[in-house]
Amino acid sequence: MKNTLPLLQQGLQQYGLDVSRAAQLITFAELLLEKNQVMNLTAITDPIDVAQLHLLDCAAVLTFADLAGKSVVDVGTGAGFPGMPLQILQPQAKLTLLDSLGKRINFLQEVCDVLGLQKTKCIHARAEEFAREHRQSFDFATSRAVAALNVLCELALPLVKVGGAFLAMKSVDSDEELRQAKSAIAQLGGAVESVHDYTIPGTDVSHRLVVIRKVKPTPATFPRTFAKIKKSPLI
Repeated sequence: MKNTLPLLQQGLQQYGLDVSRAAQLITFAELLLEKNQVMNLTAITDPIDVAQLHLLDCAAVLTFADLAGKSVVDVGTGAGFPGMPLQILQPQAKLTLLDSLGKRINFLQEVCDVLGLQKTKCIHARAEEFAREHRQSFDFATSRAVAALNVLCELALPLVKVGGAFLAMKSVDSDEELRQAKSAIAQLGGAVESVHDYTIPGTDVSHRLVVIRKVKPTPATFPRTFAKIKKSPLI
């Protein structure tokens, strides 16, 4: 990964982010690829692809949202995306990495220990269960999970304070998905504030960030159990 340092630095500079954080991002990526040899964390293993399609992709979030000093929960963080790069690049954020698989959370705690990320909490829990005790307690929720937007919103928006936002990373061809989710978003107390398409530096790959503002409290009936969410997504 060391040979990706100039590429990362250039990408961060293009975003207007702290170039000095590139070395820590590389350390995270090296730990990820090492652990990936014994457990399935990522299908992307080429160092340049990791730098661009994981690290710089996630870093783009910080060009649209100021997380400094804010409480942030990364719902379904998986291998730590987008949460871990966001924490490295914005160390003043108070980040909670949330995932239902204990092995992933154990790995992310190891990374936090190595990098000295003391503001980061690594929590092994299902999002809908975590929400019961942490309703409307975060300034932001983020997710790069592959679930449909209406499903993600039911898991994420209950965690967000009124006035906060859910930052959903999606593909640029998610127009129909977004249209179909608008009713669900409204039922959950949210409203689509903005949609940002961006190109990852050094590539021709374009992705999208959907900013969903929490405009009123989420009804107490949400989130439902995941079995119900999966069987009958909000429409």
